[in-house]
Amino acid sequence: MHKNTSKKGFTLVEIMIVVVIIGLLAAMAIPAFQQVRGNSLTSRMDNDARQLGSAAQQYFLETGQSQLTGLAYVAASGDLSGAITDYVEQISRDYTAVPATISAGASFNMSHALVNSGTAVSFNDEGQRLGN
Repeated sequence: MHKNTSKKGFTLVEIMIVVVIIGLLAAMAIPAFQQVRGNSLTSRMDNDARQLGSAAQQYFLETGQSQLTGLAYVAASGDLSGAITDYVEQISRDYTAVPATISAGASFNMSHALVNSGTAVSFNDEGQRLGN
């Protein structure tokens, strides 16, 4: 009778090679993920600024005023308050600054802690990004 002495399993070298390959894949994927996340946050801020600018423009047209003041923002929920809520009630959360006043023909700034290291980004009164 033949006795089977082979054991099933992986050797230490095989396991180490798999761990190294997984590490290399992770090292390539993490920077790409961070870049995609940053681009997503930038796009989100641009979209929210467009919403604010469009709402302000609508407010200016309907009321005949040239300045929207008293815009309050609740960071935890993204809720807005003031006269603009007839046009937009909520934007994204976690902005470090949202303008309290938007004036016709003037720019306003918004910032997010994770976009451009929290540096304020300028938008025109229509919500279009100024500069880059």
